[in-house]
Amino acid sequence: MTTSSGLLLIDKPAGLTSHDVVARLRKLFNERRIGHAGTLDPMATGLLVVAVGTSTRLLRFAQAQTKRYTGTVRLGVATDSLDADGTVTATAAVPAISLEGINAVAATMIGRQSQVPPMVSALKVGGKRLHEMARAGIEIERTPREIVIESFEVSTNAERDQWDFDVTCSVGTYVRVLLSDLSVNIGTVGHLSALRRVSSGAHHVDNARTLDELAVLDDVTVALARPAQLVGELESTVLDATDIAKMRMGQRVALTASFVDEEIAALDAEGELVGVLRRRGELWKPEIVMAGEAGAP
Repeated sequence: MTTSSGLLLIDKPAGLTSHDVVARLRKLFNERRIGHAGTLDPMATGLLVVAVGTSTRLLRFAQAQTKRYTGTVRLGVATDSLDADGTVTATAAVPAISLEGINAVAATMIGRQSQVPPMVSALKVGGKRLHEMARAGIEIERTPREIVIESFEVSTNAERDQWDFDVTCSVGTYVRVLLSDLSVNIGTVGHLSALRRVSSGAHHVDNARTLDELAVLDDVTVALARPAQLVGELESTVLDATDIAKMRMGQRVALTASFVDEEIAALDAEGELVGVLRRRGELWKPEIVMAGEAGAP
């Protein structure tokens, strides 16, 4: 096993599950401790935020980041999965609508709202994944989840019955549900025919590598970014040597600065991540401690 740790940005190809990508990375890095934040369906491409080694303990901070997607919706045809991988369940005429008209409808869908997860999804209910129940012909009531659509714009596509879109949304949003709802709102049915994740928080697909690019590197660890970039959206503090030693021994530290969040990133003078501190009254308790120099825990 390696001792590599850090952030890895992958541009996922179509046809692979997020789990497939992780399995390939484990072989490339010779490391079992690899995980990802935010699953992409097999048909989807784009940014997959991955943590390697001990940095997997930081993945929950990357899970909550705002996501941006681009893609295409095909009108007039509905599928059971709400995307192009599903079976056609209905067809309907597509009403004539202008670019301004469809964007006016999309604008009504911006903001905080409840969304019902689709049956064909990886969510678990009673220990069983919804897509397993769907394959067995079982449909159950799903609890709506609160999401936020920050922006939603539609543009023309070369195909008459298809429209391209660009959406920025909160974690937990099912874009295929959003596009299915858009189709219904304009008076027809539709499904997601293409999807690409462009960004997640501050991470952008332009800075990601493909699996093929990684496979030809002599040393794949050069593709890793510092673990601190996984907690870049947390408030942070720089600790001196005394407080770093206390933190590594599991002791609470006192900080003179004030912070809004209950958890903050603790950095050393070089900007390397020491770990994450959690507020405990007037002090800060080590919540996550990263591996340090030789001899450090």
